[in-house]
Amino acid sequence: MQVVTDSSGNFSENVSSGELLIKIDHLDYISKKINFNIISDTVISIVLEKDISHLKEVIISNEKKSGIKNLSGGKLSFNLKELNAVPTLLGTTDVIKLLQLTPGVQNSGDANGYLYVRGGDPGHNAILYNGTPVYGMSHLLGIFPFYNADHIKSVEFDKSSSNAKYGGRLSSTTLLLPNKNIPSEFSIQGNVGILASQLTLAVPVDDKTGFYISGRKTYIDEIVGPILKSGSNNDVQNMKYGFSDANITFLSQVSKKNLFSITAFFSADELKIKDENLALKTSLKWSNFTVSPSLTTTFSPKVSMSNSVYFSQYSNDLHMEQATIRFGVSSYVKDFGFTNAVNFSIHNIPFESGLQYAYHDLQPQKVDVENLTTIDNYSQRKIDANEAAIFINAKPKLFENLSADLGLRINYYTSGSDSYVHFQPRVVMNYSANEKYSFYASYNRQYQYLSLITTSSVGIPTDFWIASSNGIKPQLSNEFSVGSNQNITRNFSSSFGGFYRSMKNLLEYPYGITQFNEITTLKNDLYVGKGNAYGFEMMLKKSNGKFTGWLSYTLSWSERNFDELNNGKTYFAKYDRRHNLSVVGMYDLNAKWNFGITQIFGSGNRFTMPTSWYFVNNNPVKEYSGYNNAQMPNYIRTDLSANYYFIKTAKKESALNFSIYNTFNVSNPIYVVLDVEVNENKDKVVVKQEEKVLYRILPSVSWRFKF
Repeated sequence: MQVVTDSSGNFSENVSSGELLIKIDHLDYISKKINFNIISDTVISIVLEKDISHLKEVIISNEKKSGIKNLSGGKLSFNLKELNAVPTLLGTTDVIKLLQLTPGVQNSGDANGYLYVRGGDPGHNAILYNGTPVYGMSHLLGIFPFYNADHIKSVEFDKSSSNAKYGGRLSSTTLLLPNKNIPSEFSIQGNVGILASQLTLAVPVDDKTGFYISGRKTYIDEIVGPILKSGSNNDVQNMKYGFSDANITFLSQVSKKNLFSITAFFSADELKIKDENLALKTSLKWSNFTVSPSLTTTFSPKVSMSNSVYFSQYSNDLHMEQATIRFGVSSYVKDFGFTNAVNFSIHNIPFESGLQYAYHDLQPQKVDVENLTTIDNYSQRKIDANEAAIFINAKPKLFENLSADLGLRINYYTSGSDSYVHFQPRVVMNYSANEKYSFYASYNRQYQYLSLITTSSVGIPTDFWIASSNGIKPQLSNEFSVGSNQNITRNFSSSFGGFYRSMKNLLEYPYGITQFNEITTLKNDLYVGKGNAYGFEMMLKKSNGKFTGWLSYTLSWSERNFDELNNGKTYFAKYDRRHNLSVVGMYDLNAKWNFGITQIFGSGNRFTMPTSWYFVNNNPVKEYSGYNNAQMPNYIRTDLSANYYFIKTAKKESALNFSIYNTFNVSNPIYVVLDVEVNENKDKVVVKQEEKVLYRILPSVSWRFKF
């Protein structure tokens, strides 16, 4: 039998008593064999010697590791190292854009870094960096990858949040897992590109302590600024943008059974626009900061426990000046939390249980308006909330071919005079017909207490978070899904699935950034409604050989019903995209060259457009037939990439990346402006649509290195 350890080196396997031969293999260490006579339960500690043999170059042929693995119940696991040939704008792996190439995830377009999963809203998705929630999700308009893939070991994506350990969102959970192995030697890797660069260091302090540190910085202003100033487009000559971010992971094996770690993440963005013709100055800043110390204790091969505390903060600040008028609006969300999880087995059934607590501190909106005569300060009420949860998961094997993932999460939430207790069951049934075919069915019930209020259609980070309080009820969803996985051949596999999700207490905020009303409250401003989403998903993968990749297709519907919108009639949600097709291909030509291609097709977003015009007192008046009654053009994009390797070994790498984003220069508008013209007699209206495009073809070159 063969057993693979976890990230901390622990494993568990049931064997009968008697003579046993144990063989341990590790890439950087000498293999070891141990003859062992099993009489009773015993804990053994195995120390491997480093392999310091110096050999000439040895070429070993092996199957390529799969970049994406299907897990039970519609989960996906990503090996980012194997996906570096997927084309991206800056030549670095973009986690969010990778997720958008998988079934059930809507492509959000060119001006948006959000995720839209199985008909949900952007705030329905949890992004957890080593278990800590991250509330800000993108750099400017989703152009730059938000997470430094060099610092992330793997990504696990669950479209249904079927694990009871995670809650608080109606839709998906994305786990970003940094490296938890103490570095054995110093190494450096990074990427130098035209618009941004990044660097990651692995630093061992001693045999039991080490850390990883990463940083990124853009110099887009230094590169693009001179180009814009040399042109004739005065609208963007005085626009400046910059971002920086950093990650750190500190690891210490304080004893044989205890691993202590600290993970932290920081990002900061700033966008400035200056228009001298309008005497206008605008500044938009947004930032994230998370830090989480944790302790993992291994009591035995079957019992381990982890405890961690965390702090997470997201804030944004918009400031505008025009002549003598100054306007500012800001918001933030802060979390202080504690998580506990215990892994154990009872009668060979794996269990995980624990408790969690989070204190939420939110400022939805703070508005300052100042002119020559008055100063007005207006703030939405600050919200404090407490959330506690206990959970338990079990993975029993019911029959020879039938297993289950069973979970229950119990939440207690309180804010002001509002309090709730909610039971959230999670059930996934897995049936393996044989080695080639497996099937699953799942049911998940989710409650969401913190909600993202979107104020822009193009992903500008003026959005803000609110908490269920003052009569604003938590959002609720019930989701059913079924699916199957097929191993067609040694190289090809496929998956098919369908889902249905019903949602209640959904929120809409119709006032944009703010409605400038001093007596308003969120309770009165928000529309409350319901929705449902359903669809079909499929994926075809090729995991081995020189050519690898996948095809992903989603056919889905997402509907909403609000009493205040569309005369109370059901309408399609903004990101109801009927068809989403993604094709990803990677080809290893030889040891020096590999190539990648991404082809994307998506139905256009929904938006509301006037259907007729008429005159009242010689003034044109527009009339609407329905909410979200029109569609943007279909989204089509082809990306290409090529990697040329000067050096490529397990420990050293030097490569040039050439990428072309939107290779065929297709115009994909991010929104539509209506140009209305009235003739001199004011008896005729001519309406023209002007489609606004963020960017077209974008080539890039970068150098990736590791040593």
